[in-house]
Amino acid sequence: MRKGEETRTRILDVAEAAVLQKGFGGTSIEELIAETGITKSGFFYHFKDKNELAKALLNRYIENDERIYDEIFSRARDLVDDPLQSFLLGLKLLSELLCDLPNGHPGCLVATICYYERLFDREIRETNRNAVLAWRYRFRGMFEEIMAVYTPREPVNIDHLADMVSSVLEGGIVLSKALKEPNTLAEQILMLRTFVKLLFQPFVEVSRA
Repeated sequence: MRKGEETRTRILDVAEAAVLQKGFGGTSIEELIAETGITKSGFFYHFKDKNELAKALLNRYIENDERIYDEIFSRARDLVDDPLQSFLLGLKLLSELLCDLPNGHPGCLVATICYYERLFDREIRETNRNAVLAWRYRFRGMFEEIMAVYTPREPVNIDHLADMVSSVLEGGIVLSKALKEPNTLAEQILMLRTFVKLLFQPFVEVSRA
C-alpha cells in the first residue's frame, strides 16, 4: 500500500472509531488531525470537507458489511445445499464471528447516520437508504429460496421478515452497548436463528388413539 493510501486509511480508521463513539457532530477535523499526526493540508488533500469524509466512511462501511455477508453466507451455502439449513448455519457463523470481537461490535455507521441525518446531504442519506434496502433484498432472496421448499407455520410478509434480520442486528448492537454486555448481539442472532427454525418447522400430525 502506498503512503498516500496508508494515510487515507488511517484517517478513516480514526474517524470511524470517533464517530461510532460520540457521533459525527461530536467529531472534529482538528481531533482527527491530532490523532493521525498529519497536517491540516494533509487532511484536506484526502477529504475536501467533513461531508466527503462521511461519504467515504459510509461507503467503506457498507462495502465491508457486504463482504462479510458474502463470505459467511457463501461459505454456509457451500457446506449445506438445503436453503433453510444453509441460512441457519450462516446465522450461527455470524454469531461466532461477533463473539470473537473482544469488546463487542463497535456500532453501525448506517444507524449513526440515521440518528443524525440532518447533518448530512441528500447524497449521503440516499446512500444510507440504499444500503438498508440492499440488506432487505439480500435476505429476502434467501427467504424466497427457503419458502420455495418450506411453508412457514404462520403467514408472513417476506419483506418484513427480511427486515427483521437487520432489526435484530441493529437492535442487538444497541442492547449490547446499553447493557455493556459484548455477547448480547451474538445471542440475539442465535435467538433469530431459533425463530426462523421454528417458523419453518414442518407441522407434525399428532395421532389420536
